[in-house]
Parts: sequence; structure tokens; C-alpha cells
Amino acid sequence: MDNQVADTLLNALIDGRYRIRGRVARGGMATVYTATDERLDRTVAIKIIHPHQANSARVQVAEFLARFTDEAKTIARLTHPNVVAVYDQGTYNGVPYLVMEYVRGRTLRDILTERGRLNPSEALAIMEQMLAAIAAAHRAGLVHRDVKPENVLVAEAPSGGRTNLVDSVVKVADFGLARAVEASSETDGANQLMATVAYVAPELVTEGRADPRTDVYSAGIVLFEMLTGRVPYDAERALDVAWQHVDRDVPRPSTLVPGLPPVLDDLVVRATRRDPGARPTDAGALQAEVQVVRDDLGTMANASTTVLRPVPTPLEQPTMVVQQPTMVVSTVPPAERPSWARLPEQPRERSTPHRRRAAPPRDGAAGRLADLRERLLADRTSRVAVGAAVLALILVIAGVGWWFGAGRYTSTPNLINLAGTEAQARAERAGFEVAFTAPRYSNEVAKDAVLAQDPTSDERIVRGGTITLTLSLGPERFPVPDVVGKTLDLAQLDLEEAGLKVKRGPDRYDDNLEKGVVVAVDPEVGTEVKPGDTITVIVSKGKAPITVPVLIGKSLAEARTALQQLNLEIVVEYKESDRPKDEVLAQNPPDGAGVEPGAKVTVEVSEGPPLVTVPSVMNLPCPQARQILEGAGLTVGGLHINPNGPVRSQNPAPNTQVPPRTQVAITCF
Repeated sequence: MDNQVADTLLNALIDGRYRIRGRVARGGMATVYTATDERLDRTVAIKIIHPHQANSARVQVAEFLARFTDEAKTIARLTHPNVVAVYDQGTYNGVPYLVMEYVRGRTLRDILTERGRLNPSEALAIMEQMLAAIAAAHRAGLVHRDVKPENVLVAEAPSGGRTNLVDSVVKVADFGLARAVEASSETDGANQLMATVAYVAPELVTEGRADPRTDVYSAGIVLFEMLTGRVPYDAERALDVAWQHVDRDVPRPSTLVPGLPPVLDDLVVRATRRDPGARPTDAGALQAEVQVVRDDLGTMANASTTVLRPVPTPLEQPTMVVQQPTMVVSTVPPAERPSWARLPEQPRERSTPHRRRAAPPRDGAAGRLADLRERLLADRTSRVAVGAAVLALILVIAGVGWWFGAGRYTSTPNLINLAGTEAQARAERAGFEVAFTAPRYSNEVAKDAVLAQDPTSDERIVRGGTITLTLSLGPERFPVPDVVGKTLDLAQLDLEEAGLKVKRGPDRYDDNLEKGVVVAVDPEVGTEVKPGDTITVIVSKGKAPITVPVLIGKSLAEARTALQQLNLEIVVEYKESDRPKDEVLAQNPPDGAGVEPGAKVTVEVSEGPPLVTVPSVMNLPCPQARQILEGAGLTVGGLHINPNGPVRSQNPAPNTQVPPRTQVAITCF
């Protein structure tokens, strides 16, 4: 089970209009809640700046609110389909807030955590929409200053499904928020770095300045992460990561993911130049380059054949040139050969007295064929040549027929259930090319093993052809969403959108969360589950009707009486202590907690201090006897007729077990 500390803003009504329903996320500068706009009856997102941002000792609160309001008005004027809209702004309990469009979806960070990395078409599709939003801000004079996957929201694709990222709608959030907070602290002279170090531009680290090219650099790092599944730099300290941006060039993505097209390398390298002057001037310029790369990759993917077209030469001889991308072969009838290309004329046949005079040529096609036959068969040499030619022609035809009919084909090997790398190596050893499609989840095939192949095993395939493999992502698993602290309807909506079934468990009392709010889920938040699993939701009934009284310091009898009067059951546990016997040392639940009638309250009760053995001081000088008794933790009293005389009697008697600080009466005379 998972409990959440109470959030005092839950169910609060802000500005008489926005009813807080649940907490969505908490960041470094603000916390985001879902709320209902009771005036327009719509769901909105409210971003409330953390109180310490507004109440810093170095910042005048009035100045902070004024600067924040000015920045918020600028952000609200930014209207674009790929920008999370800002509807309203104000203050609540002295802390500023923004009312924004509620986007139902996931952040790019969530997707990268789940998928690792994206294929080029998905990465470029998301990047193009990101840059469209940032370009709109640049045209309005705004610099985002904190471009990162956490600020990129990916809504569900119009075509449906969680993996169709190419058709998804992308929206960018937090425009100007970093500036709004930073602007309020400029007067104190501090040079604070309001950015995430994994994506920070070098000039922000060295000079603290930002312009549109700063956002271009951060967008380039986001593209690098989408293509490779990691950021370019990592270190134990954030400061070390920031200075790597200053001292090192961002590597080409293909050095981490072999096979990525060079145009993607060039795009990332150009966007992440350390010198701002070498980058695209703003997000709009980078967006144009992304569009060109998308078109180029699309053309490369679609171009699989060759065009041959005739081009006349100065000698009027037809030649062929290559042109992409369709498969059309154009030719022209050959012109008469030029003199340098003509075949040599055959020598005239010399007449012999032994050769019969040739008959005059016969008319008609049949006659000409008969003449040709007679000439070919006129002597043995011609007949042998004709026979050899016919045999060669038959062999060629048979060979061509065999090749196109069966010879160029072979059977596809069975690669199912093999590890991806092993399957690729086996196919390549057999002379095949290997291609991969997008992986899919499977409950039967292990992760990174071959889930499907095309053509299937034992199917006919051209030798050297391509086998397309689909790898398994393994069983689909994802963590249980954090719905603790949300109302039941919002929690149920979030869980069902994650593909989970919802079951309501028995409600229970909770001292911190109000009635109707989710207090726990089973399995716990963050537990890995698969689609279709059932999540049991426990809802708060509010604080229990009986308040546990203060019992610590009371005697056991007093504690027992107090609990019995409240219809509560007492459970006693004894514990060694220096406190008086039967004094209550601790209690559970604590005082002030709410419990139901008949609930058990456990109390720890003192067994009393350990007993002390009274030493024998009989016949010892009175001062020495006093010293021995006090050293044993006892007090000394009695009659001292002669303070320096020997002890004649003591009470309690020697070797008696008594509590510490018990008084021992001695008589000295």
C-alpha cells in the first residue's frame, strides 16, 4: 500500500472559480494540479509557483509578483496549436499561479523512459512540432530557456494507440516560466542558472545570457536523446555536466546508434555548435532544416528503382543516364551506325570451277527462308556451326528458364525466437539482407528475440533477398500510475487510460486526506503491471469519529479508564524504564489521531526502575557508611548522636531489595 502526505490545496477553491481536484506533478519551480473551472465547467491545469520562489529573502514579494504578472501576460498572448495555452493568472495566499490548458497525454520524458529511443521518423515528427511552438515564441520575443523532454507533452494520436508518435499532437509548456522566476531575482545581482544542465547551452553557463539560439541548442540535445536514448554528457555533479557543454562538441548520434543516416548527424551537429553564431538563427530556421531532412529521408525510403532515359550525343548515338526515383526505361531506335562503328564488309566469295552456280533468289518470305536454309546447309562446316548455335541457344534458354523459375530462389531460414543479433548473423551468413520493423510487445517471446519474420520460414525467397524481422519488447509492463491524493473519478480515469481495470476496495478512515480522495492502491504505485490488470483503489472516509486522548505521563489505571470511556481497547506492553512503575511512556496511535469504536490503542508502560541491594554498613564509621549508601544510589537518614561514631543500626536491613533513592536510616553513637 502507498500513502501520500496531505496536500492542503486539494479541494481548495482558488479565486472563487478553480476547484483543485488532484496533483499531477511537482517540479523544481512549481507544482501542477488538475482543477475544474466551475465557471466554464471545464478541466484545466494550474501551475502554482513554490512559495520559496516568491518569498526568497533576496526578493521583494511585491516586485516578484509584478514581474511575474508581466511575464505571464506575455505568455498568455502566445497562441499556437503546439503551445500549451495560458488562460488566466493570479495569486493565491501570496503565491502566483497560472491557469493553463489541460493536455491529456504523456510527456516526452515518459515516452523515452518507456521506449528508450525513437526511430528517425518519430523523432523528426515530434521535433518539427516542438520547433513550430518554439518558433512562435521567438517571433513573439520570448525565449523558452528550459527546452527538455519534461516540457514536451505528447497527446494521443488522432489515429489512436500509444505508439503512433508520427501522428501525435505535440505541445510545448512552460514558455517564459524560467524567465518569469529569474527576472524576479535579477535585482539581487545573483547569477543563477535557470536551466536543466543536461540541455543547457554553453553561453548560459559561461555568460548567463540567452537568445533564440539557446533554445536551438537545447532542442538539438533533445533530438540527440530521442535518436540515441541518452543525453550526450553525464557526471556525478550537475556543474561538471554543464561545463562539458562548454568544453566538448556534441558527438554524432550515429557513433552511438550505427546506421543512422548522415543527414541526422549533420542536423544534430549544426544545432548544437558551441558557438551560437554557427547554429540556425532561431527555432524557425531549425524547423525548416528538419522539414528538409524529413523530405530527404522520405525520398530515400521511397526511391528503390532507377530511371533510364536516352540522351543524344554529338554522334547521334543513343546513351543512357540514371535518374531517380521511378522505374521507366526509355530507348530510341538505333540510328544508322557512323562510319567508325560499322562492321567490316564480308569478302566476296571467289568463284570455283567445282561450285554450282547459285540459283537466282526466290521471291517472297518463304522463298528467302528456303534460300537461307540451303546456304546454311550447303557444306559440313555450316551444318556443324548451325547445330552448335542451336544447341547453345537451347542451353541458354534452359538455363534462363531454370534461373527465373527455380534457380534464383531458396528457402527462408527459421529465425523465430532467436535473439535479434543471432538471427541477423545467421541470415547474413546465408547471404540475405536483414531489415527491422518497429518492435512489438509479446507475452510469449522474450525481449529482443525475433517475434515475426517476413517472408516466413521455408518460404521461397530470391537469393540475397531481404528478410524483415520484428523483435519482441517482451511482455508489456508499465508502472502503476500515482493516483494517491486524487479524487476517485480522476484516479479511475487515469488508470483506465493506462489500460488497467479498476476495482474499489473497502473505504477507510484517514487523518490526512479528506473524504472521497484516494489514499492507497493495490498493487502499490510504481509496481510493474501489464495491460488489463486490476488495480484496487482505497478511498478515504475522512477522519475517524473518535480522537485518541493524551495518555503519555498518566498511570496505567488512568489510561485504562480514559480509553474505556471512549469505547476503545487498551493493549499494554511493559518496558524497562527509570520512570515510576506503571507510568505510560508511549502510545500508538498518537494522541489526536482518529480511530473507529473498538479500535485497539497500544501503550508502553514502565516496569519501574531496577531494585538496589542495600549494602551492610554496620559498625562502619558514620561518614564512611553515608558514602557507601549514597554511592549505591540510596539516600541516608536516621539518628546521629555521634556523627563520627560507628553505625549501630540500619533500616532497611542489609541485602534488602529496594527502589533507587530509598532512604536508609542509620544510627551512629
